[in-house]
Parts: sequence; C-alpha cells; structure tokens
Amino acid sequence: SRSGVRLLLHGLCSNTTVKSLDLKGNNLRTMGAEALGKLLRQNKSIRSLTLEWNSLGMWEEGFSFFCQGLRANNFLQHLDLRNNQINHQGAGELAMALTQNSSLQELDLRWNNVGLLGGRALLNCLHSNKTLKRLELAGNNVPGDILKAVEQALDHNQDREAILSEAQNQVNILSKEVLSLKDEKNKQFMDFVDTVDKQKEERARSEKMSAARVSQLQEALDEQYSIMNSLKAKLQMTEAALALSEQKVHNLGELLNAMKQEQNSVAECHFRELQQQKQEGADREGRLLHDLSAASEKNLLLRNQVDELERKCKVQQDQLFQVKQDLTNTTAELKLRAVEAEERLEMEKRRFKQSLEDVESLRVKEVDRMAQHMEASERSMHNRIQRLEAIRISLEEELSQVKAAALTERGQAEEELIKVRSQARLEEQQRLEHLEEKLRLMTESRDEAQNCCLKQKEMVAEAQAKAKQLSLYADGLRRRLDELQQDLDSKEEEKVTEVNKVKVELQEKIGHLEAERTAQDGLREKIASLERQLKALSSNHREALLDKEGEISLLLEKLRMKEAEISRVREEEAQRASFLQNAIMAYVQGSPLGTHGSRK
Repeated sequence: SRSGVRLLLHGLCSNTTVKSLDLKGNNLRTMGAEALGKLLRQNKSIRSLTLEWNSLGMWEEGFSFFCQGLRANNFLQHLDLRNNQINHQGAGELAMALTQNSSLQELDLRWNNVGLLGGRALLNCLHSNKTLKRLELAGNNVPGDILKAVEQALDHNQDREAILSEAQNQVNILSKEVLSLKDEKNKQFMDFVDTVDKQKEERARSEKMSAARVSQLQEALDEQYSIMNSLKAKLQMTEAALALSEQKVHNLGELLNAMKQEQNSVAECHFRELQQQKQEGADREGRLLHDLSAASEKNLLLRNQVDELERKCKVQQDQLFQVKQDLTNTTAELKLRAVEAEERLEMEKRRFKQSLEDVESLRVKEVDRMAQHMEASERSMHNRIQRLEAIRISLEEELSQVKAAALTERGQAEEELIKVRSQARLEEQQRLEHLEEKLRLMTESRDEAQNCCLKQKEMVAEAQAKAKQLSLYADGLRRRLDELQQDLDSKEEEKVTEVNKVKVELQEKIGHLEAERTAQDGLREKIASLERQLKALSSNHREALLDKEGEISLLLEKLRMKEAEISRVREEEAQRASFLQNAIMAYVQGSPLGTHGSRK
C-alpha cells in the first residue's frame, strides 16, 4: 500500500547500508513523491533508485518536491524514471535539479511526455552539469537535433571525465616525484647535519684535550708558585733575623754610650777599669760588626737567589702565556670553522628555499599566463578543436618521450654518481693506508733517533753539565712531537698547519741545540737527518693532501653539475606537464558546449 511505501521511505532516511532501491509499479502519487524527496535529502548510502511505472509526473507539487530532494543529493548515481508521465514542466524541474546535482551519472526518462521544451531544458542543464554520462530520452517526442545535441554533450562529459582522470593520474605521478625529490633533499640535509654534529663532537674532544693540557700546565705553575711562596717565607724569616740583629746592635750601641758616660763619671776613680772595659767594648763591637757583615752577605746571597727564582718564574709565565695564546688561536680557529659550517648550512637552507620559491613563482606565472591565454582563446576555440586535439596527442607523445629520457638520464647519473663515490672512497682509503704506512715508518725512524740520542747522552753525560739540560729539553721536544702526532691522527683537517708548526719549532730548537752543543757532531748529524726526513714527509703529505682536495673539489663540481642538469630536466618536465594540463583544460573549457554555456 501507499502508506507502507511511505513508512518504508521514512525508515530508509537514516539507513546506511542499502545501496539499491527498486520501487517499480507502486503508484506513489504526491505523498510518495514527497517522501522520496525527503529520502534523497537525508540518505547518503543509496546509489541506484528505480521508480518505473509510478506516474510521478502527474502530481506537479510532489514531483517538484522530489526534484528538490534530487538537487540536494550528492550520492545517487543511477535514477530510472521510465513511464512516469513526466511532461515538459516536470522535465524543467528535473533540469533545474540536475544543474545543482554533482553525483548522478545515469538518468533514464524513456516513455514520458517531455517534448520539445523539456528536451531543450534538459539540453541546457547539461551545459552546467559535467557528471551525467548517460541520458535516455526515447519515446518522448524530442526532436532529433536535440537528441544529437544531448548525445554530443554526454560524449563531451565522458571525454572530460576521462581527460580529468588522466590529468589527475599525471598530477599524482608528478606529486610522487616531487615528494621523492623532497625526501632526497631532506636526506642530504640530514647527512649534512650529521657531518656538522661530528665536527662539533671532534671540536669538543679537542677542547677537552686542550683543557686537560692547560690544567696540567696550571698545576705545574701552582707548584712553582708554592715553591716561590716558600722561598718568600724564608726570605721574610731572614729579614726578620736581620732586623733582630740590627736591633741588638742598636741596643748594644745605647748600652755602650751609657757605659761611656758611666766611665766618664767614674774616670778619675777607675781609669784602669775603664780602659779594660773600653777594650772589651771594642772587641765586642768588632765581633758584632763581623756578624753584621756576614748577615749582609747572606742577605745579598738570598736576594740573588730570589732574583734567580723570579727570573725563572717569569720564564715559566712567558711559556704559560705562549701556551694560552696557542690555545686561544686553536679555539678561534675551531670557532671560525664552526661559523663557516653554520654559514654553509644556512646557505644550503636559503638555496633550497630559494629554489622552492622560484618553482612556486614560475608555477604562478605560468598559471596566470595560461589563464590569460585561455580567456583570449575562448573566442576562437570553435575553429581550433581538431588542431588542439593533434597538439594534445603530440604533447602526450613528447611528454612520454621526455619522461623516458629523464628516467634513463637519471638512472645513468645515479649509476655514475655511485661509481664516482665508490672510486673516491677507495682512493681515499688507499691514500689513508699509504699515509699510515709513512707515519709508521716515521715513528720507527724517530724511535731509532731516540735510541741514538740516548746513547749520545750516556756518552756526554760526564763531559758537560749542559748536556743534561739539553737532553731534558730534547725529551720535552719528543713529548711535544708525540702530542702533535696524536693531534695529527685525530684532526685530519689540521695536518698541514700542525706539521708546519712542528717543523718551525724543531728548526728553532735544533738551532739552539746546534749553538749550544757544537762538540756533539754525531747527534747534530742525526737531528739534521731527522729534520730532512720530516721535511720530505711533510712535503709529501702536503702534496697528497692538495691532490686529494683537488680531486674532491672536481668530484663535487661534477656532482653539482649532475644535480643541476637533473633539476633542469625535472623543471622542463614539470613545465611541459603544466603546459599539457593547461592545454587540456583550455580544450575542455573551450569546446562548443562549454563556450555556449559560458556565453549563457
């Protein structure tokens, strides 16, 4: 019954599982049409609706309500309205609903009374409806030219849907390629950040080693300060003893004056006793003067010792200042390298951001230009449909060829890059092994030289007192050389400067040794041979490092050229894809039906 159908439709308003509904031959009338309109407004799951043999067109009010529901629905895809006595007015309502509907793909209106006016209304609605692909109008007294126009509009919608799906696929492919490029750039950026972190860790380790060395020197300086403080305390004690002696002399002088006065007062009575006391006083005064001169000499000796200690302390302070200056230079150099690394990172960020902005500005410019071109070509597109079709086919072929060429070039570039990287790593590893071998030979020669130096020290230990000082000095030089070699192993970037510094220091200190040890001919020859070997090794090392830096710069230049070429090919591919998409959109919007609809 009609009430049962109405209840069924009310119940289906909130249903989410029914996909297809067949109400053929139920004579729904006005209430049923209104219930169908409500169902279409509220239901979101029904995709197919069959309403054949229900005479919905006889009830204009109900059919209007039904069309309003169809206008608000965006989920229905198939609608069957055969044999529903729909006249030209109902067809007009249905056409108005179709102008707002964006989901219906198939509409069957066979065996109704649409007529000429209804056919024109349906044809006009197809100018704005781009989703309807199938419209059946047989048995409606619609003229043949209108049927052909409707068929052309439906074909145009189908072509447009196919072109849009193909363009969407191309856009998805290009977006995937853009995402892959972004991932690759992010990976390169993360590698660069890891390199910067490693450099920062290496700098922190070198700062820790420098801080430990400074702490050791500070401890030695504190020991010297404590020794100087003890000497100052002894000097103060000596000065206090000297002051006490002077006080005693002063007291004795006063006592002598009193005794002289007393002797003068009793001179007449005790002349002999006075002479004896004078003699005793003179002897006592001579002894006191002798003690005073001895104390003065001792004080002078102590002052000379204090001056010597102050001179040594000044020399140690100069050495500490030199060490602090070296530490300051090393810290400044490390900070400068950190700033350079940060500047390079910032330049990479700006360059990446600039490239993205350039791509975006190019895209905006191309979109504006193609929009202007589309506005200009809307007036003359009717005569250029066939030519645009040929251009589209040629552009698709060219795009496919360019994609294939870009993929092959990209694969070749990646293979060449991998080969170059592997070859560079292999050569770098071989050079490192060669340098380690040279360093080992240099260490062995240094050990031999140390043994020879020890033998020479044992031979000349009894000859001169300066030989001990020179041997201690040579030991200090060897320790410094060991520290420099360890720094050379941990800091490959500072090898050339460190070797030059060690060479200069060795030259200066070897000059001092030659000036002070003219009698040690054998030791001087050993030191000269060591110096020549060190010069040869440093020059070889410097040349190897210069060759390595030149090769690395060449490889980086090749890599930048390959990346620039790849980016240029990708930009050209993106531009051609955008040209193709804009041409397709211009073709779709510039067709006869699209032009007629825009003029309407």
